[in-house]
Amino acid sequence: MRIVVAVKYVPDINAERRFVDARVDRSPDVGTLNELDENAIEAALRLVEALPDDEREGSEVVAVTVAPAEGDVALRKSFQMGVHRAVRVSDVALAGSDYFGTAAALAAAVRRLGAEAPVDLVVTGMAALDGLGSVVPALLGAELDLPVLTLAKKIALDHAGDAATLRITRETDEATETLSAPLPAVLSVADTANRPRFPDFKLIMAARTKQIEQWTAADLGLDAAAVGTAGARTEALSAEPRPARAEVELVVDKGEGGNALADFLIRNELV
Repeated sequence: MRIVVAVKYVPDINAERRFVDARVDRSPDVGTLNELDENAIEAALRLVEALPDDEREGSEVVAVTVAPAEGDVALRKSFQMGVHRAVRVSDVALAGSDYFGTAAALAAAVRRLGAEAPVDLVVTGMAALDGLGSVVPALLGAELDLPVLTLAKKIALDHAGDAATLRITRETDEATETLSAPLPAVLSVADTANRPRFPDFKLIMAARTKQIEQWTAADLGLDAAAVGTAGARTEALSAEPRPARAEVELVVDKGEGGNALADFLIRNELV
């Protein structure tokens, strides 16, 4: 079984967010693997580990990212969790790609991997914490012409002869749904699906020297006019630092606290 996990290099949510030329600063001192992608990696590894011994032999989990060289940080973390192979799609033509351009690049990488040997499943996290768009799984499915199962909380594979069916359970505001699709398919994993494993020392050390393959837009046959800033359907016109927080106004309630709260709400037009 071959599973491709799409991962993203994002700014650390605990770091101060910065913008450079209206783009998110992704320098290595503030970047990391998207936390929600750890659930996707964990789900992929568990699916492989649940296979019978004869099927597990030769199975592969491949992490793929679209990022500049700094994105290796995310791929090294993927190695630490146990993925077998990592690919970074990196090209100046991809700079400024929106969701559509990113999905096109990821899909092209999946197709190239599929030309080597069939890809059974493409897995993503439920969202990237820098943009929170949550649309890349659906766009990937459209690019690859594959069924898409999203926001999976429980995941299982049903085998019938040589065919396999992916079955998930997901929760919406109105209901708990059970959905299925034949493989190959695209799957997004909710953050409640599992608890990502903690890397052991052996994997951490091995991840330092593992090879990361780098593919360019030309390697994947991507039209430069369809990705990057040139192909983006959205444009950031400006970006400003977050305003400093106003000094805290501390009110000691001596029987007039309610009046002070009402005055604050009225003064700031919050009522």
